[in-house]
Amino acid sequence: MSALSRRFSGGVSSPELAVFVSGVVSMGLEILAGRMVAPQFGSSIYTWGSIIGVFLAALSLGYYQGGKRASRRATEERLVRVLLATGAFVAVLILAGDLLLAGLSGFPLPPRFASLPAVTVLFGPPTYLLGFISPYGAELSRKESTGAASGHVYAVGTIGSIVGAFGATFLLIPSLSVSLIGLVFGLLLVGTSLVILAPSFPRRTVLATLVVGVLLVGAVAVPSAGYSVRGETVYQTQTPYQELVVADLGDTRTLYLDGQPHSAMDLEYPNRHVFEYTRYFHVPFLLGDWRNETTASAPHQSGDIDRVLFIGGGGFTGPKRFVNDYNVTVDVVEIDPEVIRVAKEYFGVEEGPRLNIYNAEGREFLRTTDRTYDLIVLDAYKKDKVPFQLTTREFMQLTADRLDEDGILLANIISAPTGPASQFYRAEYKTMNRVYPQVYSFPTSGGSVVQNIEVVATKSDARVSQAQLEARDERRDIGIGLSTELADYQAEVDTGGVPVLTDDRAPVNALLEPMAGRRYVVSQTGPGGNVTTGTG
Repeated sequence: MSALSRRFSGGVSSPELAVFVSGVVSMGLEILAGRMVAPQFGSSIYTWGSIIGVFLAALSLGYYQGGKRASRRATEERLVRVLLATGAFVAVLILAGDLLLAGLSGFPLPPRFASLPAVTVLFGPPTYLLGFISPYGAELSRKESTGAASGHVYAVGTIGSIVGAFGATFLLIPSLSVSLIGLVFGLLLVGTSLVILAPSFPRRTVLATLVVGVLLVGAVAVPSAGYSVRGETVYQTQTPYQELVVADLGDTRTLYLDGQPHSAMDLEYPNRHVFEYTRYFHVPFLLGDWRNETTASAPHQSGDIDRVLFIGGGGFTGPKRFVNDYNVTVDVVEIDPEVIRVAKEYFGVEEGPRLNIYNAEGREFLRTTDRTYDLIVLDAYKKDKVPFQLTTREFMQLTADRLDEDGILLANIISAPTGPASQFYRAEYKTMNRVYPQVYSFPTSGGSVVQNIEVVATKSDARVSQAQLEARDERRDIGIGLSTELADYQAEVDTGGVPVLTDDRAPVNALLEPMAGRRYVVSQTGPGGNVTTGTG
């Protein structure tokens, strides 16, 4: 029996196996690309459009070149060489992917195209090589006609792509790190090569196969020390929603989501506000119903706020501090179950009578709950990845419906306060103002840089002045003064030229685009209250 007619158990020929595996790896790498690129360029629609476009272009070019060469050069040994070359590129992705992404991020391109060079350089070559497999497989097929061979190859390759898509999405990404997922795909290519070479096992080709296997394993082993510019990596994983990293730098433990700092905790003083913007979460307690405003003092005054809902958990800085400082009950809704688990294991979060945690999507939770709240804190936005369903007028109306008559909404928005990069912030302010009578704004880092901006909306018709807020703050005695934060009170916001966001039209990605490539500044507070500037 000739090599071309040799079949494995189940009747699968070696060309069919190669085509199937190429489909698995190509689609798996495409999904993995989104996770690798997101920490550097975000995961906006422009990033995903670049990834899909580059993969389609590279595969098309590979199909074309492979088809030209297949009739005179297609052999099983050359099929193996293509698989091994692809495996070697995967090893480069594992070993130097982060370095290449950083080096390729400085091209002077419009923000929406910023990720295109990096995606092309990192994922173009291996995807191009995988494009050779299908025409080679069709040429080596035992089918009687060209049409039958082509149709069979397309079907097998597509089935492989389906397996790669579902396997990467539902099995690998929730379970393994980016480097280990790359190792799985690389070893799959190496293993397929060995199966195709059996039983003859040409010495030179087998040696090349072993070399690529060693490169893949070595690429994973080399960076295993676990230290980066973020500090010592305590824990790292890929969740169904994002890349998650917990890192310690000195006495500070930081939670990174898709490469951006989300929460931080002082290991020596766990309840201290490390990120300055989380101190602004206390501002609503000065905006509540202060019926006894003329009294001499109001220690631990909570402004008639008894029940609080946080949409978005992260490291649970706000919920933990609220439970510690006030006589309130806090509910937290977090969509990512791994974030909840990590918060409990690494950030000292403990559920109890006054802290309840729900694994759910924020809007769905609000739609189905029968509870009402005095304060809702919306802390589910990222710099470049904002769930549009949590930004619209309809959603804001839903929050108002779940607040009592004097209820307050606080939204933690990442944007610039002025300039082109302020479009999302100004649109969200305008949208909230369509539902709530009064809206207050507090930029947290000064200037026009991309930063956390706390937007507070109240159902009360009465406007509270900055002087009133400062007077109320002076009369509290809870261990946290907000005089510095209240100085950032922004009385007016220009909302011209930006839309009101609705379920029917919420161009969030377009509004976020001007922030692409802009530095995200996160101000931090020291143990003595001094403020420093960090970079996300």
